Amino acid sequence: MTLDWKKIQKKWQREWQKAELGKATFQKNKEKFMMIFAYPGVSGYLHVGHMRGFSYTDAICRYERLKGKEVLFPLGTHASGNQALGFANKVRHKDKTWLTYLKNNGCPAEKIKELIYPEKVVEYFNQVYINDYWKKFGFLCDWDRFTCTINKDYEKFIQWQFKKLQQKDLLVQKPYFATACIEHGPVAVDPSETDISKGGNAEKNEYTLLKFKIDNDYLIAATLRPETIYGQTNLWVNPEAEHIRVEVEGEKWIISKEAAEKLKYQKDDVLLKEDVDIKAYLGRTVIAPGVEREIIILPSKLCNPDVGTGIVTSVPSDAPYDYVALRELQEDKDKCKKYGLEINKIRSIQLIPIIKTKGYGNFPGKEIVDKLNIKRLDDPRLVEVTKEIYKAGFHTGIMMDTCDQYAGKKVEEAKELIKAKLLEQGLADLFHDLSEEVTCRCGGKVIIKRIDDQWFIKYSDPELTERSKEQVKEMNIYPQEYQENLPHVLDWFQDRACARLGNWLGSKFPFDDKWIIEPISDSTLYPAYYIVSKFVNNKTIKTAELTEEFFDYVFLGKGTPQEKWKQIKDEFDYFYPLDINLGGKEHKTVHFPVFLMNHIAILPEEKWPKGIFVNWWVIGKGSKISKSKGGAVPIPDAIEQYGVDAMRLYYAHIGSPHIDVVWDETVVFNYKATLERIYLLVEQLKELDGKLKSIDTWLISRINEHVKKINQVMKEYELRELASLTYYTIYDDLRWYIRRGGNNKKVIQEVIMIWIKLMNPLTPHLSEELNHKLNGQELVSASVWPEDQESRISLKATAGEELVRGAINGMRNVLKLAKLEQPKIFTLFISEEWKYELFNLLSQELKVTRNVGEILKTVLANDKFKIKGKEISNLVQGMLKDASKLPQIVTSQEEELKVIKEAREFLEKEFACEIEIVLGDESEHSKAQSAQPGKVGILVE
Repeated sequence: MTLDWKKIQKKWQREWQKAELGKATFQKNKEKFMMIFAYPGVSGYLHVGHMRGFSYTDAICRYERLKGKEVLFPLGTHASGNQALGFANKVRHKDKTWLTYLKNNGCPAEKIKELIYPEKVVEYFNQVYINDYWKKFGFLCDWDRFTCTINKDYEKFIQWQFKKLQQKDLLVQKPYFATACIEHGPVAVDPSETDISKGGNAEKNEYTLLKFKIDNDYLIAATLRPETIYGQTNLWVNPEAEHIRVEVEGEKWIISKEAAEKLKYQKDDVLLKEDVDIKAYLGRTVIAPGVEREIIILPSKLCNPDVGTGIVTSVPSDAPYDYVALRELQEDKDKCKKYGLEINKIRSIQLIPIIKTKGYGNFPGKEIVDKLNIKRLDDPRLVEVTKEIYKAGFHTGIMMDTCDQYAGKKVEEAKELIKAKLLEQGLADLFHDLSEEVTCRCGGKVIIKRIDDQWFIKYSDPELTERSKEQVKEMNIYPQEYQENLPHVLDWFQDRACARLGNWLGSKFPFDDKWIIEPISDSTLYPAYYIVSKFVNNKTIKTAELTEEFFDYVFLGKGTPQEKWKQIKDEFDYFYPLDINLGGKEHKTVHFPVFLMNHIAILPEEKWPKGIFVNWWVIGKGSKISKSKGGAVPIPDAIEQYGVDAMRLYYAHIGSPHIDVVWDETVVFNYKATLERIYLLVEQLKELDGKLKSIDTWLISRINEHVKKINQVMKEYELRELASLTYYTIYDDLRWYIRRGGNNKKVIQEVIMIWIKLMNPLTPHLSEELNHKLNGQELVSASVWPEDQESRISLKATAGEELVRGAINGMRNVLKLAKLEQPKIFTLFISEEWKYELFNLLSQELKVTRNVGEILKTVLANDKFKIKGKEISNLVQGMLKDASKLPQIVTSQEEELKVIKEAREFLEKEFACEIEIVLGDESEHSKAQSAQPGKVGILVE
């Protein structure tokens, strides 16, 4: 069977819209709940991975709405920065890949023509996100509050925020080496990849530039480890790379052409001179700075012209790459001959011990290479072993006697002292570079550029950091590990550049409008603005009226208000603080820390955030799904193929929200099939009509058990457990109910009505459709979440059905062992009466102690059991070895006899044979003796 999911989705989305379920207003005597997801950047079509976290937000908000709360679930888009600029630029230049991408995602040809303007890009995608994604996914949002970060009203809010930061002395200007696009200016490089399309994990490295004197020039080598200068044996250059002579502050430097291009962004008056044939320097010697001894210039491909200066000083004692390169050259006569090098002279180069590292001898670089039998420079293991050696050396290393006045000092101390001395003596300089290639959204190369008057938010402020760490303790943060880790992130978090020069989309800096506030800094306090945006959108207040006085009153309670401000403040005071901010794992070290710190810096304590929920990614097979590639499948196509509810169930059930999951179309189709099986089962159930039976007591008990369990796990928003119980366990229970002959219409109606409410957070369309099939009069989405009725949970009923299930499984196993296809008669033995008393006693004793000897002593002290002697002892010890074998509830021989007698007809149908029931007390047969409370003995003929 295939349901018309498209029709079902449209129908119920239309009904929800008509009922205005997403609209949230101030309700004086009603508990509130406010949750957001991190608004997406406007850089193209979203993909199926984005919908994971978005769906969690709607599911949680639906749950809280059913719990009787006034729920505010607002949303917006984050268009600040260069994303829309880069998009428009590609359309303007008729980039074939980009145009195909637009067409494949259904963008009309006429609309494509408009997308040469970034504002039109934002306008178009705002509508796509709202109408093609969020509404079609059934989200119950307050659409009246939609905002976008390039709106003029939003700019007023951000400018107010920065005025408050200034008043708190949390803005500062200072020199800065910023990551910048050559074309468009500064960009943020971080895992969120807001501004960039490649290189989000790149680190900004500060190199010490060592000056090696030769004739009237300096060969410039870049190093991250200036403390290793005492171990220099030679200088590496790449004979195949292009090098150039540049003039820097009156000195003539020789570096790679790529380095020269980057250097001019960091130093004034870098004059490019002539090209240099670096091969002419091979075999010559230079003066090594800091140690003032001659070392030889040698060739190696390990020098990457795009890393550092393209020239590397060699310390083979502690650098695995240097050791491998030196050994390769010492063994390569042809290469030495090619470059006019004396092989014996190269082979005479000796390693110099400089650092005593814990766990290593005098030459850690050589030791780890030899241990792993690394032979070639292209061995991928060199990357990790280099990190290992550098880390161990930095944290545990002590400078050796070969290091002059630094002998005996810790490496981490000596590094800074040696660098400072080299800089002071003019033997070195500083240079900043990225650890890997980074590409701007526009396609341009990202470099590091010096800015002398950069604006920063002072996140290093000790008081702000400590107050933020204290607030973390009060918050509900999922997962727990992030709550434990966040204080360390806050300690690590330093001042962040908050504005950029250039033609960016975003809010102008209030103190100097040549600066634009950068995207991370304009997306910290924004959940508060969702309160105001509604009143701007409905024309209650104009953008021009969003003054500092207005925001001070609404958010801080300061000043004398205009009359129309009061209703806005009422809503803010009602809905704030934010209960949960949900975002992807890329926000753990970027957005969430600044979100928290800005709230604490600006708002009063009672408005500080209450929760954070981190969701991991949906990934493609082998890598992260790329937005620019449209994801595994465009969202509208995915909705068409699988249906919204199948996707929502997939996101909730495929794994914990806090692990990455792989997008697998086959699995999503399986979830679709699961929902259609449920629909068919309900169709079957609603046709049943029969008398009340003992199985009905069991079903009522089971549904209340499940509601109780779900209400427990949903305190922590464990959506996966909700999904497991609702779509699988309850389904199995109902199948068992039918199999056992259950058919009472009233009980079925009651249970299904509870069931469909449990479905509503995750599969709201199916929930409403089933309710409609059962003639439900109100929308499930506007109903009340079920509460468990403890008094209707029957442990006896549960124990009885477990006894029957156990009997079936045991009978099948007996048939298998006896190799019988069709039995004539089964004899089922009910346990001897004294065993029920024993099991009850064991259950009580286990609550007090787990000591087998003590329990056995107590049991044998009872006259009823003493006469059983060895049998009792063996039985007790066997049971206590695996306490799980004890039934959850011990009833009585009479109760179990009644259960099996009532199930006799069912069992006879199951096995198509006669069933005889015998009390264990009345038989000496070994099968009778094997019967225990909760488990029948079984004999087959």
